[in-house]
Amino acid sequence: MKDLIACCGLDCEKCDARIATVKNDNELREKTARKWSEMNNTAEITAQTINCMGCRTDGPKFAYCNYYCEIRKCVNEKGFNTCGDCKALDSCQIVGAVFKNAPEARKNLID
Repeated sequence: MKDLIACCGLDCEKCDARIATVKNDNELREKTARKWSEMNNTAEITAQTINCMGCRTDGPKFAYCNYYCEIRKCVNEKGFNTCGDCKALDSCQIVGAVFKNAPEARKNLID
């Protein structure tokens, strides 16, 4: 499995936060902050918070992923690399919410 597959199966290589960080693209940071703020109905996501190299790699992480993500916390507590290592993958409601919005995430975890 690629290192840039997140604990939940999302592909960090395709994530706008990581792309903006790698390219140091402030315009993309601003666009991503607006998009994510609208998606999450909050004004707390700002361009300054859009810095991430991926949830399973060294380097900066988006604050939500680093401090609040229940999926990442669970994976780390269980000593797994990703949810794909867990026998409860198909019945887990937490990661299941990700699969509803991004079905390719599950495929990334089992390939």
